Amino acid sequence: MSEILQKSGAPEPGTPRESAGDTSVLRMESVRKTFGGSVVLRDVDLEVAPHTVTALIGASGSGKSTLLRCANLLEEIDDGAIWLDGEEITDPRTDQDAVRRRIGVVFQAYNLFPHMTVLENITLAPRRVHGVPRAEAEEHARGLLERLGLGARAAEYPDRLSGGQQQRVAIARAVAVRPRLLLLDEITAALDPELVGEVLNVVRDLKNDGMTMVLATHEMGFARDVADQVCFLDGGVVLERGTADEVFGDPQQERTRRFLRRIVDAGRL
Repeated sequence: MSEILQKSGAPEPGTPRESAGDTSVLRMESVRKTFGGSVVLRDVDLEVAPHTVTALIGASGSGKSTLLRCANLLEEIDDGAIWLDGEEITDPRTDQDAVRRRIGVVFQAYNLFPHMTVLENITLAPRRVHGVPRAEAEEHARGLLERLGLGARAAEYPDRLSGGQQQRVAIARAVAVRPRLLLLDEITAALDPELVGEVLNVVRDLKNDGMTMVLATHEMGFARDVADQVCFLDGGVVLERGTADEVFGDPQQERTRRFLRRIVDAGRL
């Protein structure tokens, strides 16, 4: 186990803290979110087990990105509750900064600091937020870059990298803090088609490492291959969920079937 994490010197993902029998890493219950009177998430329930990949699929505007932002407390929910390792993180008394230190996030825009080198981008949070000594943080970061095929790029600035390389650096930055949970929001959406594969291969390696992940994606073939659980969102509702074989091979809801037919007709599945 742990190609990327172990060879970079990081420990395996941590063991969940059980609370009231809850062994899930992430659990959402009746989560509701509105923007300007429009309901974006409607009574969403979700449970993510340790060392599994959950893929969120659905049309643009179905609520996938909002769900991820709520899971990381970047958006405040209007109703319901969210737990991380059995701890209710939507409790008003929760230290939100402490929660975010346990969750890694990669967005479709790379969001790398342009004035910092690749190495500086990756080591910033471990050093400044987690208090890791510079030498240790840099050793870990260089190990990650080697595993991601970017060992020679540590001293480069982001604008000297391709889009696929920048996104791999963004993933390395998220993994460098040894997160309990990794959230990936359409991480290939801004990439040219020929660069998509190199980023998806990194996610495959992370799955093999046992990283717990929730990803929103339009890459249906990839979701079918890597996801342990697939959730189809429509209008802010998790309309259908199951294994990849169940959702892609035998969808129960007509709306899911229509969505997947369009994907197949477009040659994307």
